[in-house]
Amino acid sequence: MSRAAAGWRNAGRGAAPIAVVLAALGAWGCAHAPRSAAHPHAYVEIAPDSVTLGLWRMDETGGTRAADSGPLRLDGRAGIDTRTDFGRVRGARLFTRSTDSFVYVPYSPLLESPDALTVEAWVYLNAYGQYEDTPIAARWTEQPNEESWMLSVLGLDIRPPYAALPGPGYHEDLVAHGVRIEGPTQATRGELMFVFQPEAASGARAYFSTRRLELERWTHVAVSYDGAVVRLWVDGDLDAQFAAPGRIRRSRAGLVIGNYLDPRWLSDFSGDLRITSAPDANPYYAFDGFLDELRISSVVREDFGYARGGGR
Repeated sequence: MSRAAAGWRNAGRGAAPIAVVLAALGAWGCAHAPRSAAHPHAYVEIAPDSVTLGLWRMDETGGTRAADSGPLRLDGRAGIDTRTDFGRVRGARLFTRSTDSFVYVPYSPLLESPDALTVEAWVYLNAYGQYEDTPIAARWTEQPNEESWMLSVLGLDIRPPYAALPGPGYHEDLVAHGVRIEGPTQATRGELMFVFQPEAASGARAYFSTRRLELERWTHVAVSYDGAVVRLWVDGDLDAQFAAPGRIRRSRAGLVIGNYLDPRWLSDFSGDLRITSAPDANPYYAFDGFLDELRISSVVREDFGYARGGGR
């Protein structure tokens, strides 16, 4: 007999009913979360501090608000094609292949951090993207002077005639000319990509991890930059580092989580925030999976011991 079933049997013998209900709900949650969410260290939370620019825990139980637990309170709004679910650390937000699957945090000068930056999150990929990449988080658009940085997962990069639709190719140059430790012939599917636009006049710079992110598994990912070196981290371990002197350019771009879009396409005319004026309705860059505990910091962080071992 299961523990929950035994609890129900004993409920009439003086056991506290509320404890029985909570036990039953806990058993249901473990059964319905992504399989790695029941990891013994699933409830180790990172704490906000004075250098936290934003910490989106994705712990909401419904609705479209994405609360910022950091000191700056930069709350975001989710598109209607995301939903809340069980996560790696309490709750998470599930993103789908839809143009209306995103979290958008409007631009604030408080997001700027040109000299030092760390971006980290727990990710659970249901599938790789069909085109160049699927952003985890980005302050990057196609508009002039609205490119700062982007952290994403490289996709399948399918081209016609194998792709049903040709993609817009927004990130093709970044993927093609980015820097890898093992050279340009290395396969790209599932690797991390970090891109930043230097403050000095030059092209954008893209850097890739050596390790691929596995599907259907919680993985902790992070990138740090101190104005001289880009470091990519996977499951708490340093995966790759690159010399990259410079400063990250400031821009008027807001923060987009789980997709790639131009904020000018957004409207809340109907009450919900959704895409209304995109060139087409195809979700070329939509993240397919869960995102949890996204934190952006204005310093270089290197201690990700709580993530070592990942979500197995």
